[in-house]
Amino acid sequence: MSQFWIYFQIGLKHVLDIHAYDHVLFLIALTVPYTFKDWKRILLLVSVFTIGHTVALLLSVFGIIAVKVNIVEFLIPITILITALFHLFTAGKTSKGEGLNLVFFVTLFFGIIHGLGFSNYFKTILGGSATSKLLPLGEFALGIEVAQLVVVFVVLIISYIVQTVFRFSKRDWALVMSAFIIGVVIPMIIDSPIWNR
Repeated sequence: MSQFWIYFQIGLKHVLDIHAYDHVLFLIALTVPYTFKDWKRILLLVSVFTIGHTVALLLSVFGIIAVKVNIVEFLIPITILITALFHLFTAGKTSKGEGLNLVFFVTLFFGIIHGLGFSNYFKTILGGSATSKLLPLGEFALGIEVAQLVVVFVVLIISYIVQTVFRFSKRDWALVMSAFIIGVVIPMIIDSPIWNR
């Protein structure tokens, strides 16, 4: 049980780390256009992202895939930027089921990219054979899922307050938050080590 808590907490801290806020930023960008009534879709998107994240770690642990850190560290803010831009340009437009498969596929792919960003560190904290890392990987993934749901829940509460108390429209909320995220993520892209060649 103590081992479960170790990896579960590593998963929690991975998402909720104030110094590595890219994960939280992506979750905010992902959640911005939704409200509590969309909880099924949000839960599905968050789980798809976790699956992508876990698949990347699995592929990395078994040595199937290896990507240069600089490339992944560059791609992570790009995924956030794309998500925020998408919601910036689609704010207020109804897309019931429209492009749903595309959104899930893109979320899965972005989860893989984010997972690759953590794969080197994850491999260093785990000893033993690749198969002995499967259970800790599951415990870690559970920690990630719970932390992501906490972030999403907080974003939805803030969204609810802004839209009911401060009378922001859903469209304005999505526009403001998407623009804010873009403003935060562009310097991350500019400061990326990938440019230092």
